[in-house]
Amino acid sequence: MKLILTQDVNGLGAPGDVVEVKDGYGRNYLLPRGLATAWTKGGEKQVAQIKRARDVREVRDLDDAAAIKSKLEGLKVTLSARTGDTGRLFGAVTVADVVDAITAAGGPAVDKRKVTIVAPIKTVGAHKVEVRVHPEALATLNVDVVSA
Repeated sequence: MKLILTQDVNGLGAPGDVVEVKDGYGRNYLLPRGLATAWTKGGEKQVAQIKRARDVREVRDLDDAAAIKSKLEGLKVTLSARTGDTGRLFGAVTVADVVDAITAAGGPAVDKRKVTIVAPIKTVGAHKVEVRVHPEALATLNVDVVSA
């Protein structure tokens, strides 16, 4: 199935990209969530418009991305979670928890789709989290998980 992406999809592409995906993935996931539209000949004009708008935004955001990256990397993020006697968490720290902790620490607003937890966070201590600020800028920050 040939689709035109309307939003950024991890591992697949950026808005305006024409991608070939399996029928079920397109019908059951991408199309109902509004992440893509069906490819048509008239859709090629939309692709050109989306790519032009994205190029304009990328040039403007590339300068801002470096500033946001440095702000994120200099931030001290602490997250409290319930733990057992051995220091293991009840459950795990999610991406939404990390985003909330970043904003609580005084950091910039971060989209949860741009945050990647390097390894599952199930213990107390320091853990690495990656934030894709821009396609060319990846901020790595440490999240300290403490017992609540």
